[in-house]
Amino acid sequence: MNPSATKDAPAQEVHPIPRVSLLLWFALLGALAGVFLLELCLGSVTIPFGSVLAILMGDSEVPEGWRQIVLLFRLPRAVTAMLAGAALGMAGLMMQTLFRNPLADPFVLGISSGASLGVAIVVMAAWGFGWTAFIQKAGISAGASLILAATAGAMGILSVIMALARRVESNVTLLIIGLMFGYISGSLVTILFQFTQEQQMQTYITWTFGSFGGVTWSQMTLFAPTLLVGLLLAWSLSKPLNAFLLGEGYARSMGVNVRAIRLWIIVGASLLAGTVTAYCGPIGFLGIAIPHLCRMLMKTSDHHVLAPAVILVGAIVALSADLLAQVPGARIVLPLNAVTALIGAPVVVGIILRRRHTMEVGA
Repeated sequence: MNPSATKDAPAQEVHPIPRVSLLLWFALLGALAGVFLLELCLGSVTIPFGSVLAILMGDSEVPEGWRQIVLLFRLPRAVTAMLAGAALGMAGLMMQTLFRNPLADPFVLGISSGASLGVAIVVMAAWGFGWTAFIQKAGISAGASLILAATAGAMGILSVIMALARRVESNVTLLIIGLMFGYISGSLVTILFQFTQEQQMQTYITWTFGSFGGVTWSQMTLFAPTLLVGLLLAWSLSKPLNAFLLGEGYARSMGVNVRAIRLWIIVGASLLAGTVTAYCGPIGFLGIAIPHLCRMLMKTSDHHVLAPAVILVGAIVALSADLLAQVPGARIVLPLNAVTALIGAPVVVGIILRRRHTMEVGA
């Protein structure tokens, strides 16, 4: 990561808030409702739209098999995708603004790497030392153990980053430290690979593919409120985030407590990204691409407009990616991260080419 890149922010000027057409907002809400219902209708088994609506309304005339599919599998999956997409988009927006770097993502501080290390320790090392029986006796399922491990790993890295953030003045320095912790965590995971069996290695690799289908209704009682609190916290930071667009010096001149707000931004982004990673695995590219899509769509850098836009667009894109990963009509499921990469990578390439063209025109 070249520190000088932070000077080329996605937007270093606070543009006037445009009069975003109500039609645009209604279009986003309509698109969200449409793709949400498609997520419930399509899959290895296609369920008619009318039957899905009847199931949601509690109609007992619908076949029980369809009811089970919609209510126990597709509906929690759709809600998870919607919340996760919104959370990753918001976390990406906060990180890009904080570091003034268009390629910053929610995992730039090593949160994802810490979660991956936690899962690796449980899946590879713990199983090797015979902790599986202990976990089962404690009444913890395999999925719950991965969630706990990822949460512990993410919180461990976050604690270190928070402690360092109080002592580090420069955001660039903090960014580099986060990247180094990510490399350290990745190295430890690679070392653990050498001491594990093929079955445990496959479990870890499957987790890294990412999935919105692993969150049950019982887990949703913690997953959803945590993300909603994180989203509200991020939205409440819209005003200081606008001040950060022109740099820390300008933010201080506006009366912003830069160090305190930076800590709150890190807490909010880490809460959002860490929770999604713990429950769904490390979902890539959404955090980078969604904020840029919203900036192009809304034609503004004002966070009072971008925050709700990121929530809606993030939910739409995540639901669409999951729908594509299900390969409607087939009995195969694609790795979610493969689909998000196909969506997000062209956006990143477009950002780079657009910035280069702008610089050449300016020259």
